[in-house]
Formats: sequence, C-alpha cells, structure tokens
Amino acid sequence: MAFSSLKGASSGLIAVLKKGSRIGRRKTAVSVPKLEPAKNTIASLAPLTKIISKYLDPVDVERVREAYKLADEAHLGQFRSSGEPYITHPIAVTEICAGWKLDADSLMAALLHDVIEDQDVSKQELAEKFGTDVAEIVDGVSKLERLQFETKSQQQAESFRKMLLAMSRDVRVILIKLADRLHNMRTLDAVSPEKQRRIAKETLEIYAPIAHRLGINALFRELQDRCFQAIYPNRYRVLHKALLAARGNRRDALGKITDAVQAALPAAGIEAEISGREKSLYSIFCKMAEQKKSFSDVLDIYGFRIIVHTLPECYLALGTLHQLYRPVPGKFKDYIAIPKINGYQSLHTTLIGPYGTPVEFQIRTHEMDHVAEEGVASHWLYKDDDVSLNELQKRTHRWLQSLLDIQSQTGDSSEFLDHVKVDLFPDAVYVNTPRGKIISLPKGATPIDFAYTIHSDIGNHAVAAKVNEEYVSLRSELKSGDLVEIITSPAARPSAQWLNHVRTGRARSEIRHYLRTVQYEESVAFGRRLLKQALSELGIDMPEDNDPTWENLAKNSGAASREEILADIGLGKRLAAVVARRFISNNPLLETTATAVDEYTSNIRAPVVIHGNEGQAVQLAPCCGPLPGDAIIGGIRMGHGLVVHMAECAVAQRQQAKEPERWIPVIWDTTTARHLSTRLDVTALNERGVLGRLAATITDADSNILHVTMPDEDGATAHLHLTLQVDSRNHLAQVIRSMRQVPQVQKIVRVKGTNS
Repeated sequence: MAFSSLKGASSGLIAVLKKGSRIGRRKTAVSVPKLEPAKNTIASLAPLTKIISKYLDPVDVERVREAYKLADEAHLGQFRSSGEPYITHPIAVTEICAGWKLDADSLMAALLHDVIEDQDVSKQELAEKFGTDVAEIVDGVSKLERLQFETKSQQQAESFRKMLLAMSRDVRVILIKLADRLHNMRTLDAVSPEKQRRIAKETLEIYAPIAHRLGINALFRELQDRCFQAIYPNRYRVLHKALLAARGNRRDALGKITDAVQAALPAAGIEAEISGREKSLYSIFCKMAEQKKSFSDVLDIYGFRIIVHTLPECYLALGTLHQLYRPVPGKFKDYIAIPKINGYQSLHTTLIGPYGTPVEFQIRTHEMDHVAEEGVASHWLYKDDDVSLNELQKRTHRWLQSLLDIQSQTGDSSEFLDHVKVDLFPDAVYVNTPRGKIISLPKGATPIDFAYTIHSDIGNHAVAAKVNEEYVSLRSELKSGDLVEIITSPAARPSAQWLNHVRTGRARSEIRHYLRTVQYEESVAFGRRLLKQALSELGIDMPEDNDPTWENLAKNSGAASREEILADIGLGKRLAAVVARRFISNNPLLETTATAVDEYTSNIRAPVVIHGNEGQAVQLAPCCGPLPGDAIIGGIRMGHGLVVHMAECAVAQRQQAKEPERWIPVIWDTTTARHLSTRLDVTALNERGVLGRLAATITDADSNILHVTMPDEDGATAHLHLTLQVDSRNHLAQVIRSMRQVPQVQKIVRVKGTNS
C-alpha cells in the first residue's frame, strides 16, 4: 500500500480503535508484538565471535576480527545520536547478518560498511587488505554523500540506484543494507520525531518491500511494525492495547483449538509442531483502513502455524483440519503448488473455530518455514557453484537481472527508482501462457505487462490479447488462473497511453524507452522528408549533413544539433516552411511569421506521401480511422507530428478552420502498411451466438477484431461497436460483404468521424 493512502485512511480511526478495544491483562503463550528500543550495548566483539564461531572456520573468524580492528580504529571518537560509541552500530548490523549465517566476506563488509562513507577509507585500501569482494560490497552499500546534487531527493534517488545496481551484481549488498536499516529502526528513538517519520516513510516505501520481495518475511514484518510505530505512535499504542484485550477475551477459544488440533494430528499419524501467532499490528491497521472496519470487526487476527516433516504430510494435515472444523469457502490457497513470487510456500486455509471465530492455519514443512522467514538469506550457506540454483535463487536472479534491464533503458535515477517501486508489489496474480508456463505478475497487471514479461518485442508489437480463449482489451486486468495469449503485428507500436495501464517496472521502462528512442528517430526521418519537400518548393537542394548552415541554424534557434531541428519539424514544434526559408542564399535567419507560413502553404504543390507505418511521427487519427483509398488531409500537431484524418472528418475540418497554416496535403503511397484499424457499428438481432458467428466470419475474411463493446440491451436488436484490423478500404469492403451474409445482421455502418 502506498504510504499516502494510509494517511487519509480514516480521520476517526483512533476513535474507532478505542471503540473496539477493552483492556485486558491475562497472559497467553502468543508473543506480544510490542517493539522495544534496542538497549545500550558495550562495544564488544565477544557476542558476535560466539555466534560466528558456530558456523565459520577459525581462519574466517580471524578475518572478521581483522575487519573489526580497522572499523574500530576508523570510527574511534565517533558517536551515535544515542551517545553510544559508533562502533556499536556496525557490530549490531554484523550480528544480524550472522543470524542469517552469511559468509565471512559479508560479515567483514558489514563491519566496514560505513568506513568509506564516513572515514575516508578508500575502496582500494579495502581491496588490498580484505579482498575485492569485500571492497565491492562496502562500496555498494555506501551512499553518494560526496557527489553534488541539485536536490536531496535527487541524491536519495541516485543512492538507491547505486545500491540496487550493486545488489543486482551481488545480493549480499542488499542483505547488509537491510540489516543496517533494521538496526537504525530499532534505535530510532534517539533522533527527533520529524526525522523518525522521514526515515520510517523511506523504509516503508523502499526497504520493507525489498525485504518482502526477497522473501525475508520476519524482517519485513518487523520493519513494517516499527515504521507504523514511528509514523503513527498514538494509533500504534491504541491498537496494541486493543490487541492485548482481544487476546485475553479469545484465550478460551484459542486454547480449545490448540487442544483439538494437538489431538487430531497425531491420531492421523502426523507428527507436527503447532504454534499460535498474531497478525502484525501494521497488517491489522491496513486491513481496518482498507475495509473501513473497526478493530472489533476484524476477526481473523489470530492464526496457527503447523510445521510437518514432509510435503505429503502438508496435504494430509489439511484434510485432517477440514474434518475438524468447517472451512470458509474461497479462503484456501495453495502456495506450495504455485509459490509466491518471492519463493514463499505454504498451504493457507481459514476455518470456523469455536464460538464462530474464523482462524487461519498455515501448513508447511521445516524447510518451507525456514525460507518463509529468511527468504533468499536462508539458502546462503547452501550456495555452491557445483550445484544448480534452487527455485528461490532462480526467481531472485531473474528479478535482479530485470533491474539491470531497466537501468540500461533509464538514464534518470528518479525514473529508475519509480520503475523499481512499481515492481515491488507484495501481491501477485499467476497467469498461464499457451504452453502452460506460469507467469507471476503484480496485482492489477494487464496483458501489456504479460507481453513485456515474455519478451520486449512481443510487448512492442502487441495489438490484442486473448484471455481464456476470448478477445479482451490490452487494458483488461488479469486474474489468477487466466490463460493469456498475445496477438502481435509487425506494424504495431507502443502507445504512450499504455503507461496508464501497466503495473510492472519492466513494462513501464520498455514503453518509455521505445517512445524516447524510436519516436525520436522516426521524427527525425519524417522531419527530413518534410524539410526536403519544403526546400524543393523553394528550388533549393537539401543541404548535406556536414553543411555549416546547420550549425548556424541550430545556434540561432536554440537547438542542440541538426537532428534536434529535424525531430522538432517531425513533431510539429517547428514548421518546415520557416526552416526551409533560412537556407536561402544571402537571406538573414527569419523569424516564424504568419506571412512566411501563408506564403509557403499557398505555394505547396507536392503532397506528403503516407505509408501508414511511419510510427509515432505519423499517426492515423483515431476519431475517423482513415484507410488506404480514403481521401485524406494531414495536420501537424505540436509535439505529436503529423496526424492524418479523412478529408470528410468533422474534427479535422474544425481544426483546419482554426489553424490552416498547420495543415498540408497528403496522399497514400501505392504500397501501404497492413493491419490498420477502423471502426464499425453493427445492428443485429439479439440472438444467442450472433457475436461468435460474426467473429468467425471476420476471421475468415482475413481480418482481426481488436476491440468489441456491446451495451446491455434486452430488446430484439443489439448494437455492437467493433474495431477491426484491415489492409485497405477495399479490404474493409470485402469484410463488410462477408458480415452481411450473417442472417442476424441488419445494418453495418463504418464510423468515419465524430462530432466531439
């Protein structure tokens, strides 16, 4: 959830919380989610040494000691906001990493993670003393404090970009950074409330989603709760009290469930560990805000986790529980057969327990539980170059690789960060390709996202989609279980409108990259055509690319280069008529005047030839959908290039009357692009199967339906609005003749324009 949506969740939320809370003091076995600040610690390496000695050999332990000596020396005399020696922070960060059993290089980098940033220790020095890997990790974790940026947000964005790219090369960078952020959140009470909120917002927007994306759920939940406590301290306190009261009220029900499950599972021959758990305060808060419920209305705040030894026992335990209590329909999820995008596996089911209270059960193996809590960090010790990557590591690798793909197409750090934020969705839908492969996409994803996930070329040339064997709009929202197929065309191009409907960072990045590069190249090429034609009308040859006139023209018109001038002409930002006159011998650079424009437009003889596949530089107006064979006119629209309309289009006629200087004659080329779109309004008898017969007829006529709408009507006739792909006006006539053969069809009208 975006942070801004939380802020306005409910003005009376605290009152709602109080209304649903009764303070109780009875104890239970379930742990209290109260988040205490970290206690002051003495700067000692002994606790860390004790932890790492259990899984590292003595040589590596000694290497970690050497790194500690340098860190201690570098931070000597430096103190944290709490008054503690600064060295306590890198030690605490390293202890968190040791809890994940990271390797010696990771622990050394954790101890040294601030020495480049704060103490002027160079990357080269670290490489010479501790090795290249340690130096690279420390450099990846370090921020960019020394570089000059115009704004704080720009500096922050560039720091994130550097960190995420370093992470894409070595995941240990982000693991150390997450440990660093966790300790900072645990000691957040030492800074001002304003700074607490700023750090908490940043953590909630970036670091918590990354932890979730990497499957480190224990860290993810703690970061969320600590952010909640820092941003909304009063709401946190009230909700915490309400949870304590509810725990006491429901203790009897939870005890009965525990006793019943502990008896039922062994009777079925299943040896299992059973533990009770509470939802995090932040997740309860989000549910209350999203569903506009009071705390007393949120019933499923408790759950049980059942951990068994083998995968078959997961399903056997599920069947045993369903015999014990009635399951809630629609609340069963099998994340074992289809794991979450971050590798999480478990069976989820919600049952109606004693007193009608819904209780969620999670069933998993010990290995699944380890992965569920620690994610990609859980398998670090098992990493072996001689062993193939497990599924979790493969998923992580694919995501990290996608960061590099996005970076290669994004020059601006803020834009890169926006793409990554879009990609950090906690929820996902799972759809199928025609070959049966399961693709994971963020909730709200569309066929456009699906197409770019398969391959950028498929996304760039997508024209339509079939979901579960039925044609749908490219903007339709996909649901789990959908079978998705993308229809492509060589003539198709991405549209800027797609940016309003995509949910993945990759799709957004690919579309923007295409629009920036291809549109620019197409605009340059089309601008050259327009300028060449304008020059020929003046009896002047097109100057060579190295002609010094270009440089003078660019300098006096505020352009950076010859290409920029041509692109501006192609996009309609400059008129070819005016630019052409500046190439007349012994003629000073003229300003854009209505007289010059009128003089040029009145003398134009040769129209611009339209192929239909020029791309973004030449667009066929959607209001009338001109086709080869139609009489057409062209209007130069500022920033969009040439827009081609049918000559009889009412929209074009009105615009031409307002700005005649921007309209030029155009004609179709003898060979035009295939698969152009046009619209038809069809009136037919409202009988079962008529749409299917029409679709089959259109396909047989070598056409394709891009979009269809049919208003809900109960009468004898139905009105269908179709958007079809055809090659020309003649092809359209053939399609219409075929459609008239369907007995139910009464009337077919081509939509040639609009009065809007």
